Amino acid sequence: MTNREALASRRLIIMSPSAPTANELETVLSGHVGDTTIHRLQAYPSPRDLPTALASGIRHLVFLDISSEPEQAIDLLGEMARMAPHVHVIAILEGDDPDLILRCLRAGAVEFLVHPFTDDQVDAAFVKLARLQSSAESQATELAKVFCVMPAKGGCGATTMAANLAFQFKKMGTKRVLLMDLDMLAGTLSFVLKIKSTYSFIDALLRASELDRDLCSAMVTEVNGVDVLLAPEMMLDGANAVTDPGPVLDYARRAYDIIVVDCGGPYGEWNLNLARSSGELLLVTTNELPALQAAQRALSYLDSNRVGRWKIRLIVNRYLRDVGLSRDVIATALHAEVFDAIPSDYEAVQRALLDGKPIPSSTALGKAIGQLAERLGGGAKKTDAPKKSSSLSSLLKLFSRTSK
Repeated sequence: MTNREALASRRLIIMSPSAPTANELETVLSGHVGDTTIHRLQAYPSPRDLPTALASGIRHLVFLDISSEPEQAIDLLGEMARMAPHVHVIAILEGDDPDLILRCLRAGAVEFLVHPFTDDQVDAAFVKLARLQSSAESQATELAKVFCVMPAKGGCGATTMAANLAFQFKKMGTKRVLLMDLDMLAGTLSFVLKIKSTYSFIDALLRASELDRDLCSAMVTEVNGVDVLLAPEMMLDGANAVTDPGPVLDYARRAYDIIVVDCGGPYGEWNLNLARSSGELLLVTTNELPALQAAQRALSYLDSNRVGRWKIRLIVNRYLRDVGLSRDVIATALHAEVFDAIPSDYEAVQRALLDGKPIPSSTALGKAIGQLAERLGGGAKKTDAPKKSSSLSSLLKLFSRTSK
């Protein structure tokens, strides 16, 4: 593929709050892109606005100014890198800083340009882009969707939700499904499914550079057609030092069609990196006040650590209309849409736990999780409107106090 062919299929965007930098770069680029229009964004979009700014269905090449606001720009670069292959990013740097260049490449930049910008730099960047795009098209491999299921607090049923979602995806016809217990400190998926394995995700991390189909098959356990990678049986010393799940997730994205990750919670670098790596983050709560306050804190923490709110799906588990708070009250108090409410079905959960099997689709809970899986996979959106509740004003007062 030639440079012109690679560029012709992409929308070019200079994303820079610095007008002089953008002007100088556009002048140099104009000699290389022919009649291709160069668009400009004069401010960094928020992670929530990225899907609008970089709409799917159109390929984008983004020239991202890193030097104006390095921390914000690198966080944004990481979000855009996860939108590949329809978004590629070339980092724009004010000076030749090896550490900053390395951070950009690790965050997902395909190449970088250093001021003062030259024709030789641009030529080299476009040659690399053409080679990268040609290689990607020859492989023609669509990366797996990653769903992270994260509890707002312990006991909300996130592990049961993650396991049964994975089985539902398989039942819907997804060929290759991976269920991963990536709770670093207290993974319970082995207990829920009544399985054991010699290997855990720690072994996969340690041998990430060697991972192939045979090694991965040896590390996972098949349950009802779903591959399961477990957490370590014992709590690990120095677990807090492990912060990057990327090497294992990068392999899994190429080897599977859907990945469901059972997370330990929102807090800490490990869990933040899981949230950032996900395509969709299912934050699981119940409609009880302590769980909802935990959900409010979790959302605030994720916001402050630049996890895009656009990817978060709020799931209210064990929902009873006549007990606890209604969906509209929860949505108003948390300033977040309730993506789905899953009914309470204690007996179905307990029977499944005793047998180590999926919750039957014939139960109300099984049907609800099946419908959730359909929605996450592109199924029709539910249209049932929640009823208004007289408890709204008192709840808002409580949450305004706890958020101060």
